[in-house]
Amino acid sequence: MMANTTFDEIYKKIKEYDTIILHRHISPDPDAIGSQAGLGRSIKLAFPEKRVLYAGVDWGDLTWINTGSEIKDEDYKGALVITTDTANTPRVSDQRFNMGDFLIKIDHHPNIDPYGDLYYVDDQKPAASEIIADFLLAEKMPITAEVAYPIYAGIVGDTGRFMYPETSTHTFEIAAMLAKTGININEIARNISDVTFKQAKLQSSVLDYMTVDESGAAYAVLTQKTLKDLGVTTEEASVTVSTPGRIKDIIAWSVIVELEDGTYRVHYRSKGPVINHLAEKHNGGGHALASGAKAKDKAEIAEIFAELVDVTKKYNGEHE
Repeated sequence: MMANTTFDEIYKKIKEYDTIILHRHISPDPDAIGSQAGLGRSIKLAFPEKRVLYAGVDWGDLTWINTGSEIKDEDYKGALVITTDTANTPRVSDQRFNMGDFLIKIDHHPNIDPYGDLYYVDDQKPAASEIIADFLLAEKMPITAEVAYPIYAGIVGDTGRFMYPETSTHTFEIAAMLAKTGININEIARNISDVTFKQAKLQSSVLDYMTVDESGAAYAVLTQKTLKDLGVTTEEASVTVSTPGRIKDIIAWSVIVELEDGTYRVHYRSKGPVINHLAEKHNGGGHALASGAKAKDKAEIAEIFAELVDVTKKYNGEHE
């Protein structure tokens, strides 16, 4: 099996190529776009002569962090492609990622799919953006306010504002370094936390659709009808994912959003039970306490909830 690469090897490849195309995962969050943008902006400052392109669709309401590039198939010829914050190939936004000359994966999820010609994976990091910051520091690449802004946004987003357990003293050191560049950290916090009135109404109503097992496992299904009645898009519905976690009696949960094609996007979250292996059973994956998956129909949703109840009961038994 290919071994984890080094920052030096990644830097050598960046120096070698004239065109660098950066990808991230589908249904992006601040860390996906932040790690992609932070790396790309620093590369462009260090090597102004290089072409740096940002791939991916469905930017949603995160265009305040970065926006995409117009990329043609021929742009991939002789190009270096780097994916950030993307655990496996089906989740890469824009499946042309394998059309380049060389592929590098930089990620912080469990390395169940070690794709690429090189990969750098540290699943102990709370955000891919923190890895990008470490890389830029190690290779003495530019970290201006323009670079720091998306990286800081990515770290704040994936640590839940420094609340999640993977957050370390090093995370705070990196955040402080980024803040010293003069970025508006209050603006970033507002952009991440602000919701529309329609989204707020959906957040308050998600508990009406929630089924809670006595074990503390819970799930809610948000249908297309519900979203359309409130005027909320599928992407905007992601604001509901953390809402059940505020309920003391809920330990692990899934917010399941119906897509326009009738299939479902499954968001797993947990306060203790490990759930990423459950997501892997349903074409997904992620972190131990935060993962995503897919469900094709209501029968699979029932299966997902049964698995969630089972893992929560086992967790309770081990922590009595």
